[in-house]
Amino acid sequence: MKIFVGVARIFVGILFIISGFIKLNDPIGFSFKLQEYFSAEVLNIEVLVPFALVIAIFLVIFELVLGIMLIIGYLPKFTLWSLLLMIVFFTFLTFYSAYFDKVKDCGCFGDALPLTPWQSFYKDAILLGLILLLFFNRKLIAPIFAPVSHRWIIFLSFMLCFIFAYYVLMHLPAIDFRAYKVGNNLLEEMKIPKDAKKAVYEYRWKFDRNGEEVLIKNSGAYPNVKGEYVGVETALISEGFKPKIPDFSILKDGQDITKEILSKKKLLLIVAYDLRKTEREGFSAIKELSGKALKKGYTVVGLTASGDDLKKEITSKFSLKFDFYQSDETVLKTIVRANPGILTLMNATITQKKHWGDALEIDLK
Repeated sequence: MKIFVGVARIFVGILFIISGFIKLNDPIGFSFKLQEYFSAEVLNIEVLVPFALVIAIFLVIFELVLGIMLIIGYLPKFTLWSLLLMIVFFTFLTFYSAYFDKVKDCGCFGDALPLTPWQSFYKDAILLGLILLLFFNRKLIAPIFAPVSHRWIIFLSFMLCFIFAYYVLMHLPAIDFRAYKVGNNLLEEMKIPKDAKKAVYEYRWKFDRNGEEVLIKNSGAYPNVKGEYVGVETALISEGFKPKIPDFSILKDGQDITKEILSKKKLLLIVAYDLRKTEREGFSAIKELSGKALKKGYTVVGLTASGDDLKKEITSKFSLKFDFYQSDETVLKTIVRANPGILTLMNATITQKKHWGDALEIDLK
């Protein structure tokens, strides 16, 4: 049992450290996921939405440090109670999301390892079992290193986590796990092969025949059956091919100009998913950068999900020499974790991606 507890302790500790670090690398992305959980459609606690980023930072730092505390054996009673309460809550949350089909990806490992709702629940259920094992055998958890050093290890861990969180907030995630990372060609990531596997659905048609419900199942063709049509339900049997970038588009006056824009040899993209929430001080640096880019032959394009009034307001206030086009807010949040953020592309390949605070670091070749 002592060996089994030791292995479980190391496994759970490392998993919490990895999970916490991945989310700490991208706290803004995790805050978007928390906002989804707090929404009216899921937990209906929208009062917490404005505090999502603060909650995200403290939650992932606590998760990471708990993993370290478990491994070194610091305050085992407090550590295991904290782990148990946390995993019970997240097991309930992932089951709720999976059973009621509320959230498609729990965000447990960020964009590094997307999990389906049921995969997330099974993962949490296994962790719950291991943590219960540790909880009821905590006397077997012996400290590693001299106990006098534990407080310093935990203090240093907290400080390093806060420093790292501050760095990625002021810049961008240190490791980019998304399809929009530097080096990726957006047109290639959006491409669907001609022989790509197509999704298979089952259609369940309901008819009323003299008060009796008739159910017909097929692959989509309207059934030739007598009776009054009631409704149809669809069920996914097997998923088809999905490109890494399935939903990126650029619209101008309702027309899709995505390929036209991405085909430009030298392109500077200014991404501001919501101009109402954007950090307006960033547009002074963007104005200077975009002016230099235009002189060097770049096509400069702004992308936002905001309406025309806000576009005109920002363009006029900062005397910007480029236009904002329409794109999906969720996609823009995924592209860059800054509002505004900056990308340079060469023939649709992302060559640089920066927070607005690092605009002066953009190399306009």
